[in-house]
This record gives sequence, C-alpha cells and structure tokens, in this order.
Amino acid sequence: MNADLHLNAAATEINGAHPQWSRAEAQAIYDLPFNDLLFRAQTVHRQNFDPNRVQLSRLLSIKTGGCPEDCGYCSQSSRHESGLKASKLMEVQRVLAEAKKAKDAGATRYCMGAAWRSPKERDMDAVVAMIEGVKELGMESCMTLGMLDLGQAQRLKEAGLDYYNHNIDTSERYYNEIITTRTFADRLDTLANVRDSGIKVCCGGIVGMGEEKADRVDMLVTLANLPEHPDSVPINMLIPIEGTPLGEAEPIEPIEFVRTIALARIMMPKSHVRLSAGRTAMSDEMQALCFFAGANSIFVGDTLLTAENPGEDKDTALFRRLGIQPMERGAQ
Repeated sequence: MNADLHLNAAATEINGAHPQWSRAEAQAIYDLPFNDLLFRAQTVHRQNFDPNRVQLSRLLSIKTGGCPEDCGYCSQSSRHESGLKASKLMEVQRVLAEAKKAKDAGATRYCMGAAWRSPKERDMDAVVAMIEGVKELGMESCMTLGMLDLGQAQRLKEAGLDYYNHNIDTSERYYNEIITTRTFADRLDTLANVRDSGIKVCCGGIVGMGEEKADRVDMLVTLANLPEHPDSVPINMLIPIEGTPLGEAEPIEPIEFVRTIALARIMMPKSHVRLSAGRTAMSDEMQALCFFAGANSIFVGDTLLTAENPGEDKDTALFRRLGIQPMERGAQ
C-alpha cells in the first residue's frame, strides 16, 4: 500500500467509515516479501488487539445432514455420497447442556449450526429458545442457519442473538464452480438482512478449493468493502471429504494460507480473524505463524459440525508453548 493510500485510509476512518480496497491494492500487499507481510500484519494486530490473547468459541451442529444445497465441499449435502445420515433438530435442553459444558471449558462464544437452506417457521421457536438459553448462561451466541429474510433476522435479534455466520466461501468469479443452488448475490442479501437487523456479522470463506490466488484476494476484498467489516472473519482450510466433489482437492500450500490470514488482518484490522476448519492438518508451527499473522480466534472441541478438530488438550499445550491466553468475553 502506498503512502497516499495510508493517508486516505486514515482520513476515511476518522470520518467514521472504513477505506475501500481495490483488488490491485490488496494483491500488492498479498504479494509482499513474506517477512514484510507478516511484520505489517503483526503491527496492525498489535494496534487493535492484545497479541497474546485468542478468542475461544465452541461450535455445535444442532441439525446435521440432509441439506438441499450442492456446496462442493460439504458432507451435509443430500446431493453427495458422503455417508452422513440426516438428523432432526436437537432438543433445546440438550443444546443448552452442551453450551454449559463449553462455558465450563473456557469458551466465551457458543455457535450453533443447522444444515438448512434456510430455517422453516416450525423450527423458529426452538431456535429462539436456544439463543435465550445460551444468553442466560452468560455466553455470546452465534448461529448459522443458511439464508435469512429480514423478518427472520429481526426475530433472531429480538431473541438476543449476538452474531450470525454466513460465509461467502470464495470469490464471486469462482463461486459457481463450488455452488450452483444459490448465487453469490443471495449470500450478500442474507448478510444485508443480518446487518440491518442489528446482529453482528461473522463472514469468511474457504481456501484450498482449487481457486487461484486472485480468488482468495477477491474474497477478502468483498468482505473488506462491505458497509461494515464482519466482526469475525473465519478463514477455513478445506478438509477434503470423501464422497464430495472436492474430496480429492489438492491442499493449499501453507505459506499461501498464512498470506491469506495476514491480508485479512491488514484489510479488516478490528475484526476477529478466526483460524477455523483445517487445523488438524496444520503443524503447530503453521498455526503459530497464523497467530503471528493476525489470527486471534479459534474453535475448540473435538469436532466442527461434522469434521475433526484438534482436541482441547492439544490446543492447551500449543497455547502454553506460545504463551497465549484465552480472550475474555468482550475483550479486544
């Protein structure tokens, strides 16, 4: 980024908005010498967060499988032969019992995901009760239920929902290579409904799906140019799942993944950048580089919806080695 853009960005932020990014500007940062990129990302990170604190969230699948969407990476699609059986929506008390366990284990945010194209009216009462119960436990609440209209988003807000996750997954150019049952614009419409209802947005994407480097940059430019930066930006590394169209995808090169984390931190300085799916395939050293590049949020627990996740003992050991402490609720 040149000096003029630095000045323009500062002026824009002073006026209460964030700077808009072009792909050329973002690409230039992504392509910096690796040490320069990490230094810039860590500098931005320290200006906005405690560099040795990481937010711990727990994710529970409250309704698994049977989704009518055709997302090429997802084992929960009814269109793929992944071997995953569909389940009904979990009972409210069971969800809240799991939330209590997560809180006792140190999680400050509880995320609940359902494999739906969008929630049906018959399920909304149970979803509302889950949100209210998690809030009564003193935890932040997050849900991912597929597409939402404005009325649904407003009802979730009235129940006390803090965050809604709805990823854009990849660039607009590459999107149709991964998903054909809904459009990139559909994703943005749901984000607008969530934002307009007053719920904080959690939105990121997946890398390692055969996309080009420019697609990873474009995905982050889209996120950074939203009217408000997402509060959380999960960066997922594809977990290839047998039976899905991306079951044999070549993994992303680790340095390229770290570059993606660093660019997200630089472009969205006040967002929590979440090192999300794929950590089981990362070495401790790769995760340490991601934390240095600005990642400051992870999911804890043995599973992420249907995929494996490092166990809490392994995360605790890594945090101890790195001198990292869990982030307190609401802390920066």
